[in-house]
Amino acid sequence: MAQAKMHHPVSWVIFAGMAALLLSQGVPVRSGDATFPKAMDNVTVRQGESATLRCSVDNRVTRVAWLNRSSILYAGNDKWCLDPRVVLLANTKTQYSIQIQDVDVYDEGPYTCSVQTDNHPKTSRVHLIVQVSPKITEISPDISINEGGNVSLTCIATGRPDPTITWRHISPKAVGFISEDEYLEITGITREQSGEYECSASNDVSAPVVQRVKVTVNYPPYISDAKSSGVPVGQKGILLCEASAVPSADFQWYKDDKRLAEGQKGLKVENKAFFSRLTFFNVSEQDYGNYTCVASNQLGNTNASMILYEETTTALTPWKGPGAVHDGNNGAWRRGGCAWLLLLPLAQLARQF
Repeated sequence: MAQAKMHHPVSWVIFAGMAALLLSQGVPVRSGDATFPKAMDNVTVRQGESATLRCSVDNRVTRVAWLNRSSILYAGNDKWCLDPRVVLLANTKTQYSIQIQDVDVYDEGPYTCSVQTDNHPKTSRVHLIVQVSPKITEISPDISINEGGNVSLTCIATGRPDPTITWRHISPKAVGFISEDEYLEITGITREQSGEYECSASNDVSAPVVQRVKVTVNYPPYISDAKSSGVPVGQKGILLCEASAVPSADFQWYKDDKRLAEGQKGLKVENKAFFSRLTFFNVSEQDYGNYTCVASNQLGNTNASMILYEETTTALTPWKGPGAVHDGNNGAWRRGGCAWLLLLPLAQLARQF
């Protein structure tokens, strides 16, 4: 803190010089002396807050001053430093206090309350501790790596006290922290380990600060679903091919050895990130047969075969009239109820003739 260029009474100059001399000679703190006015215990504040330094005095004290190391901040009511953040709070018969506003890390250190009693200067010291919220100063960028590779992530943070750094995988399957260090090493990474990794820095001064790194794991296509389909002639048919891959797979369809193109008459090929759909709007006899779905990206390719086959209707639904009962086992219908009652009068008429 800079010293103010101002004129002070000679007695103050002599007192301040003696106090500074005592400090430079390492005079011990006298806070254990019950008859000596004492300063407060160590003061802990957060960066940006205000620190109040209090010194208890009594009627034996004739002169008082606050010093920072060997620099005089205040002597009595006179300000000796140029720092506008340092202000006098109280100068009474019982207390001599100053305040340092908007505290920063360079304010940390010892502060001394120097008093003069019976023409003998004595000192009492307080230590100012400045806490700083954690701040992440360096973190690895997002990364893309092929499956099986090794990953090294770095997270550097500062703060007072030194922050604790932890890494965790943001995934429904992840449990707890996976690293309690600045560095996270993953050997032989798998596709299940892709996603976001969160670095957290905490030191109890304020809420933890977090940043995330996205890890993309590339792998070749894998076809997870490809089923054959039965469709009657003249109906709409669909073949579906599902595949997972990073980057997303490109799909191609073949019938036997012939590639099917988008816009081909009667067909529609619809490709999305994780599936491809082949639609037949009006299935004909020529459409039946074996189809192959090929999924590929720069890491590899795979294929699956499926069959579009003819599905025929083997039974016709009979007319359902009054009294009709459906046989759930063979699909046939039988007459019952009123039909048997009609046969009885007809038999009686036949006997009369």
